[in-house]
Amino acid sequence: MTYQVLARKWRPRSFETLVGQDHVVRALTHALEQQRLHHAYLFTGTRGVGKTTISRILAKSLNCETGITAKPCGQCAACTEIDAGRFVDYVEMDAASNRSVDDMAALLEKAAYAPARGRYKVYMIDEVHMLTGHAFNAMLKTLEEPPEHVKFILATTDPQKIPVTVLSRCLQFNLKQMPVEAIVGHLASVLDAEGVEYEAVALRPIAKGAAGSMRDALSLLDQAIAHGAGRLVEREVLDMLGTVGDEHLYLILDALIAGDGAALMALVDQMRARSVDFDQALRELAVLLHRVAVFQRVPDAVSDEAERARLEPYAHSMDAEGLQLAYQIVVQGCNDLPLAPDELTGFSMTLLRLLAFRPETPPALGAAPRGQSAALQAPARIARMSTPVPPATSPRERVPGVTGVAGSDAAPADGLSGSTAAPEAAASSLAEDNPPPPPWAEDEDVVGSETPVATATEPTATEPTAFPSLTADAVMPRTNEDWHALVDGLDVGAFSKQLAHQSEWLGSEGEVIRLRLSRDMSHLIASGQDRLRAALQTRLGGAVRLQFEQGDPVGQTVAQRLSAEQSAREAQARAAMKNDPFVQQVIEQFGARLIEDSIKPV
Repeated sequence: MTYQVLARKWRPRSFETLVGQDHVVRALTHALEQQRLHHAYLFTGTRGVGKTTISRILAKSLNCETGITAKPCGQCAACTEIDAGRFVDYVEMDAASNRSVDDMAALLEKAAYAPARGRYKVYMIDEVHMLTGHAFNAMLKTLEEPPEHVKFILATTDPQKIPVTVLSRCLQFNLKQMPVEAIVGHLASVLDAEGVEYEAVALRPIAKGAAGSMRDALSLLDQAIAHGAGRLVEREVLDMLGTVGDEHLYLILDALIAGDGAALMALVDQMRARSVDFDQALRELAVLLHRVAVFQRVPDAVSDEAERARLEPYAHSMDAEGLQLAYQIVVQGCNDLPLAPDELTGFSMTLLRLLAFRPETPPALGAAPRGQSAALQAPARIARMSTPVPPATSPRERVPGVTGVAGSDAAPADGLSGSTAAPEAAASSLAEDNPPPPPWAEDEDVVGSETPVATATEPTATEPTAFPSLTADAVMPRTNEDWHALVDGLDVGAFSKQLAHQSEWLGSEGEVIRLRLSRDMSHLIASGQDRLRAALQTRLGGAVRLQFEQGDPVGQTVAQRLSAEQSAREAQARAAMKNDPFVQQVIEQFGARLIEDSIKPV
């Protein structure tokens, strides 16, 4: 007997056996049961999701000898002949090869005649978007008011190319892509019925490779059975598809968390030996990082218990910033892969980039108490590039060392001098005595003193030390010019530098420096005040507290001074360029024009 491929042999014969299109089945079933039949149906969706299959089932439902029903018998002459493709009143037309106005005119001419054997004449036009504009125009009138005995079923993978005049005359159903779980379940039932030995884990790679198409999944299943000599083994299926298994992806994450470059390169060699598609491997790695991030933030969104158990260790050991950065690197690696010398180089370079760039968490002695969400902590977590952590260091051990704890309002600064309390105790004490400042409020002009926070240094084993009180020879700013000179000598990050540059000095009283900041710059306080205070403490040699007031600066800020100096330099450069003899000669002889905006001071 001639072998029949699985995609044809296991094509659904009724609505009950149709997989993954419950919304379409429900609507058609109710319409058939209530005899509310439309004269034209349009099924849209990608390849292999059931457009032709639903058309045949609907044709059987309309012409079954038992009557119009949502459950055709499948045994009568009409049902069996439709399944076999030889029912005279069911016509399937391929619009890709019969797309002209003459083809459409011939079809419509035959539609005028009554059905030969069935209850209805059903015309199924596949890939209807391929018809020419004249062919669409020829069918409009008949499609709008067909004879009582005619039903049209249109199918397409590209509904955007169908004229709106045709869409408005049809009842449209959008068929969904098959979910992986539905494909796996259907493949398992097919293999059980066929008596084929298989490993359950071997079905998921096939379902993923089908990309939502049940027909593609069954075709790949046929290929996998032939490749495995009548049985399905996960390793052989992965080799056939040229894809990387989930285990390799988890091993990549393990090596990244451990900072083990040698293990990463060994995995790359294993994947190269198996002729893995590296582009697909990067995409699957991005999907895995996405799943870990989803489980980390919204655990209930992952319903599969086995997947939850597998993702949980990675969700706990990888921080949120690290996941986001890793995802961006992998996605960018997918985009860069065509530009790489070869896929192996591009893939391995992406993994090395994941290993090289890690988000570094700044210290937060003023962090929220235990049990409070990390998202509510005042200090912002800023991702920046850093060197790889040695393999023996776990993600949660990568905590920078801290130095420089300022004094608090509750206790004098000299009371903290020489303190060697444990970091956790110090953090708890400071958090209780000096809660973080509230955000800007409309009815408040002054933001109270903030919790003293440590400055970040390279990771060190030393305990944090407290800043003593300011010494007698410490030079606190006494004028706005002194503040400018002090700020110019600070080595701080972007947020802290912007905060210092936008603030106007108001006064210095003991350890307190009062500053004025405009309301639209208030967001800089939360992200820059801690490092700015730490830099000032290091520069002045003692504890310093910053107090901010809201309002537009009256005097000149550092940013305004720098802007004025830049403008003066640009004006001087323009004047020098205009007065240059060579430039003047070029303008006079050639009618040139000097573009002043392009002149920049050196």
